[in-house]
Parts: sequence; structure tokens; C-alpha cells
Amino acid sequence: MPSSISAETMAAIGFDYCCIDMQHGLIDFSDMVPMLQGLTVGATTPFVRVPQNLPGHIGKALDAGAMGVIVPMVNSVEECEAAIAAGRYAPAGSRSYGPGRAAPVEGADYWERANSDVAIVPMIETVEALASLDEILAVDGVEAIYVGPADLSISMGFHPRGEEPAFLQALDDIVEACGRHGVVPGMHTTSALAPDRIERGFRMLTITSDLLAMRTKLADEVDLVRKGVAGAGGSIY
Repeated sequence: MPSSISAETMAAIGFDYCCIDMQHGLIDFSDMVPMLQGLTVGATTPFVRVPQNLPGHIGKALDAGAMGVIVPMVNSVEECEAAIAAGRYAPAGSRSYGPGRAAPVEGADYWERANSDVAIVPMIETVEALASLDEILAVDGVEAIYVGPADLSISMGFHPRGEEPAFLQALDDIVEACGRHGVVPGMHTTSALAPDRIERGFRMLTITSDLLAMRTKLADEVDLVRKGVAGAGGSIY
């Protein structure tokens, strides 16, 4: 949700990281900055998922104070190299200098440690990416990847929430390839599926969202009261 209060609340819960979703979330740049400010509560690492693999999107998120950027639809070595370059200062990359909020928040030595401290995380979410997986994982600067399960499942010809054997095998193949390259495997998931994903070897998991958590909790509260009233022989009307 495009809310700094939502971000602040999520940060206070104690998540290891919290991601501001500018791809599928209802969030634009003017929302992102106060949300990053909200994420300074506690020890949550602020991530942003940018809408596209473009230098302007990646650089703007980093300059605003994101310490990790998740980049969608990275399907080739060339696209991966472009994403990494956009998040690294020369000579390692081509990021333009101007950390307007990042430097004041992270400290005077931000430039010296930005290339090592900031994570650029390409998303693996298509059959094209699977075909180039080893090459993508070998790109210098890739420390973690992030699986988009719905898009990967769709790309394989399945339902976005499917758990077909071929899809699960693809997850295992991704984890195994990450192990060979020393890359952290990450994935979008749910609290219910998280134990399975952890058992498979994933180490960076998104388990819920503010909007989903609110909707689920509110539905549970309404259901609880209605059942209690009905059980007591009463009516809410």
C-alpha cells in the first residue's frame, strides 16, 4: 500500500527486510520516499522492487535510500549485466552519482561502501531466464536472485498459483545452481509455503504483504464475530 504508516508498521514488526513494491504495488516515486523514511524504524533492511530493468528506476531507488533493489524480468546475461551496472559506481558499473537521501542516512562514507553494501537482485521468473540461469548467476555482482513464482509458473504453461511437479523441479534446479555459484536463492512466497521453500534451500523469502495481511486479518475478525453471534443464537442484523 502507498503508505508511510504501513511501511513504518511493517518495519517495527522485526522483518529482516521489507520491500517497497513499485512493480505490482500501488506505489509511485512520491510514495516510495516517505515509505523508505518509515522503514528506518528498527533494523529492517529497506528494499525496493523497481517497475522495470532501467537505470533510471534502479538509480532513483538507491539514491532515495534503498539498500537493495529487486529487478523484474531479467531473462539474459545482457539484461543481468545492465541491472548490476545500474546499481554500481564506476569502474564496477555506470551508476550516476547523486545519493540525495542515501548519503545523509547511511553516512559520509556511503560512496566508499555503496558498491559492496547495496544489493542488486535479479528476478528469475521465465523459461528464458531458466535457460540462461548458469550464465546469469555467473555475472559479477550477483549475490542473490529472487524467483517470481507466479510468472515462472505461467511461463511454464501452468496456473500462477500451481505447484506442478515440473515447477517444483525448476525451483530445486534454481537452488542447486545458486549453490554452485555461491548465490543466495530468494523467492516470493507465503507463510504457509515458507517451510517447504526453506526446506528446498531458499534463504530470502517474502512471506506476506501489508495489504494481504490486513485483508486476511480483517476477514478473520469478521468471520470470528459472525460465527460467535450465530453460535449464541443471535443476529447481527
